[in-house]
Amino acid sequence: MSTTLGITEPALQTQFDGRVSDNAAESTFAEVNDRNREIPSIEFRDVHLAFDDRTVLDGLSFKVMKGETKIILGGSGCGKSTTIKLVLGLLKPDSGQILVDGEDITHHTEEQMMKVRKKIGMIFQEGALFDSLSVYDNVAFKLHEEGEPEDEVEREVRRMLRFVNLEDAIDKMPIELSGGMRRRVGIARALVGDPKIVMFDEPTAGLDPPTARTICELAMKLRDLEDVSSIFVTHEMNNLDYLCSEYAVVNDEGEVVFEKEGERLCLINSKVLMMREGRVIFSGTDESLRKAEEPYIQKFLRGH
Repeated sequence: MSTTLGITEPALQTQFDGRVSDNAAESTFAEVNDRNREIPSIEFRDVHLAFDDRTVLDGLSFKVMKGETKIILGGSGCGKSTTIKLVLGLLKPDSGQILVDGEDITHHTEEQMMKVRKKIGMIFQEGALFDSLSVYDNVAFKLHEEGEPEDEVEREVRRMLRFVNLEDAIDKMPIELSGGMRRRVGIARALVGDPKIVMFDEPTAGLDPPTARTICELAMKLRDLEDVSSIFVTHEMNNLDYLCSEYAVVNDEGEVVFEKEGERLCLINSKVLMMREGRVIFSGTDESLRKAEEPYIQKFLRGH
């Protein structure tokens, strides 16, 4: 099966205002023949979960394909963050199935989940850094735990900090960083080991718009340049605008630039799931979401 990454084929002939060549676009969105791509990175099958008498998830079903970003929208308490906890095995469903890379993890033991979690990068709302450790040691934490040689640790830490544009902060302590910088260090730490699945749990909450934009650009780079599958939980519409209307490519100078989706192409690797009271009330593209007539959706889109 032939799968086009990122954008539909007409995009390969789209003009890029002279900044990005057709070759650059084709290299970023190359076609891949790989039957493994047919297996979802994450799949929920009719998942139910209740806490006492309160229903948290009510028959939740969805798939996240290889290299796809699934943006989960919804108000507080709708089950967005619970979904991430289920993927990580921190909660168990009352019924239904949860699969990661085709492996049914529904009834996995903690020991079995430890192996699954190695495939997954987790980006928390507050960055969750160790305040007593430098930026270097925060990012290196997992590698130090695994006893990797220090020269390899430093190489990997610098590579991850370059990815989030923070190599200059390598010797700083968390207290010296802004909120946005702390969040980016948290992303660098989550990406150690090159996980192909990344969970974003409200990663831009409390950040100013330019910093939130930077976090979304990192998510786009992972999606478009690293073929990472992700769940991006948010209630902020700006994030939806960024993630569903732009894509990352590498220009002829080797720089990452962000292109608008434009009229002649549409992103196929970013889909929206909206939840309400533990149920899916919308699944599809952002264009379809904006046209939805459901009053709750329209009210949410207006920010009320």
